[in-house]
Amino acid sequence: MSITLILADDHPLTREGLRAYLTREPEFRLLGDYADGDAAWKAMVEFKPRVALLDVRMPGQDGVSLARRIKQEGLPVTALMLTSYDAQPYVLASLKAGARGYVLKTSPAETLCRAIRVVAQGGLFLDSEVAEAMGGDAFVPEPISPREREVLVQAAQGLSSKEIAAKLYISERTVQTHLASIYDKVGAKNKTEAMLLALRYGLVTLEELLG
Repeated sequence: MSITLILADDHPLTREGLRAYLTREPEFRLLGDYADGDAAWKAMVEFKPRVALLDVRMPGQDGVSLARRIKQEGLPVTALMLTSYDAQPYVLASLKAGARGYVLKTSPAETLCRAIRVVAQGGLFLDSEVAEAMGGDAFVPEPISPREREVLVQAAQGLSSKEIAAKLYISERTVQTHLASIYDKVGAKNKTEAMLLALRYGLVTLEELLG
């Protein structure tokens, strides 16, 4: 079954190029492309695409606002940011809002395809340039344990605590304990922030999180 998509970007040339590319890929089905966030939101409510490719900044509701609204209203849509902005505040704001991926417009087309596949399956995707922009020279006084690393990697793939417990042959409560320990060590409040900070501190690699 193909992955359904919508695209929201206020630059006509960007939309035209992406439309031409995505419609040639048999694994994707582009349901529409939109020049502003308000039109994109209406399309998401009506068509419920599996993935929404969103620019961070655009007229109407911006990409971060849309990602947050998708999460708040429980819409069965996954937000994937496709943007020119690689600054850390944009990345953090997007992922905290609920986006599952962040890809730069300068990335190869193959990177975008992989990002769509990963987030459609519930995983987290950051392209290599974004991961580098997050930095890696901060100091963490206590490293995460091998088991905590396993739990974090599984969480990055989109698995629930119950699924992680079954896969690692531990209890769901133990999974929650490991997650709480990770949050404490890196100063995170949720899984997404923990993944980002673990990347930033060099505790895990992007390849590990992407599987």
